[in-house]
Amino acid sequence: MGLLDNFEKGLERAVNGAFAKTFRSGLQPVEITAALKREIDTKAAVVSRDRVLVPNQFRVRMSPADHARMSGLGPALTDELVDLVQKHAASQRFQFAGGITIELVADEGLAEGLVQVDSRNVKGQVAWTPVLDIGGTRHPIIKGRTAIGRGSEADVTIDDSGASRRHAEVQWDGSRARVRDLGSTNGTQLNGVRITEAILEPDGVITIGRSRIVFRVLAQAASPATPAPRADPATERHDLGGFWGPAE
Repeated sequence: MGLLDNFEKGLERAVNGAFAKTFRSGLQPVEITAALKREIDTKAAVVSRDRVLVPNQFRVRMSPADHARMSGLGPALTDELVDLVQKHAASQRFQFAGGITIELVADEGLAEGLVQVDSRNVKGQVAWTPVLDIGGTRHPIIKGRTAIGRGSEADVTIDDSGASRRHAEVQWDGSRARVRDLGSTNGTQLNGVRITEAILEPDGVITIGRSRIVFRVLAQAASPATPAPRADPATERHDLGGFWGPAE
C-alpha cells in the first residue's frame, strides 16, 4: 500500500462522517500530501554519499476557504501530515537537520482548490512526541507509565466494555516504548498476538477489547524551552526499528 493510501486511511480515522462532507469540493487533504511529497523530492540535496538532506519546515498555502475547512480538523490533520513526511523521507533514505514543522496558511492570492508549499531546511533539536491514536484521536503519552482502560483512574480512557478498568500500560523512557498487560480479564494483543509484555515499535497496534490503538512517534521541532530527548536523527541510529531512516 502506498504512502497516500496510508494517509487516506489515517485521515478517515481523524475525520468523522459529518465533517467529511466539507471535502466534497475545493482542496482535498490528499492533494496536500502530494504537494509535500513533491516539495521534498524536488528540494533533496546530496550532501555526501550517505547523506541526502531535505527540508524540515513547511508552509502550506491555500485559499482562505480551503484553510477554514482544513483548520476545522485541528491538530489531527497536521499530525497526519508530519507522520507522512517522516515515512516518505524514511522510504527514500532522506534525512532532516531538525524536527518537522508544518504550518497551514491562508493566502488571498490562491484560488480555491490550489495549494503551494514553501519549505526550508532549519537545523534544530527534535522533540520525539509519542502518541496513542485511538479512533482518530491522538493522546500524547508522558515519560514514564501511561495506563489505558475504561476506568476513571486510567490515564487514557476508552469506552469499551471489553476493557478492564486499568487494562494495560505503555512505558516510555524518552527513546523506547514497551506495552504491558495489567492483569486484565480479556488480555492485550500487540499486532494480533496476545502478550504479557513486549517492545512497542512505531505503528505497533495494541488491541484491547474492540479498541484498536496505534502507537506513533512524531519527529517534531522542539521549542527553545524543550530539551530534545534524542540527538539529530540524521546522525544517530535509532532503536525503534530504524523507523526514521538512520544513517549507515
